[in-house]
Amino acid sequence: MAVNSMPSKPPQGTRVTVRPAEPRDFEAVTRLLEELGRPAVPPEAEAAAREVYLRHLHRPDTASLVAELDGRVVGFMSLEFRDRLNQLRPQAWIPDLIVTESARGLGIGKALLQRGMELARERNCWSITLESGHHRKVAHQLYRAVGMRDEGLFFRLHF
Repeated sequence: MAVNSMPSKPPQGTRVTVRPAEPRDFEAVTRLLEELGRPAVPPEAEAAAREVYLRHLHRPDTASLVAELDGRVVGFMSLEFRDRLNQLRPQAWIPDLIVTESARGLGIGKALLQRGMELARERNCWSITLESGHHRKVAHQLYRAVGMRDEGLFFRLHF
């Protein structure tokens, strides 16, 4: 099954839709990633960053979703489906999940996660995982509410 639009429960008369990210969403996704703490894309790097985004959208081992609230992009989630050496089935990994601050608490993050879990099940994944900063306490409550468990730490070395 392809990544389809999925209306969720409309919070207080608004309409939330989760749909596949499209090339036209580049600017909105870039702004959301900045809210997540990623560096801003400077004008001189925009063309290269757009190419990375477009490549990601077209990779067969990824799915990128946006959430719209009354037609405005307010959330983004990317998924990667990766092989693990000790598993016969792929693992779904969420490298990016963000809802703009003004739209938090409306069920948008949950709707993105639920659609991501559907896609992981459709691909017969054995698990879905993500990383989250220690300071994102509210997001951690959401992850636990959808059944995820805190199972470790991650470490990074920047080059």
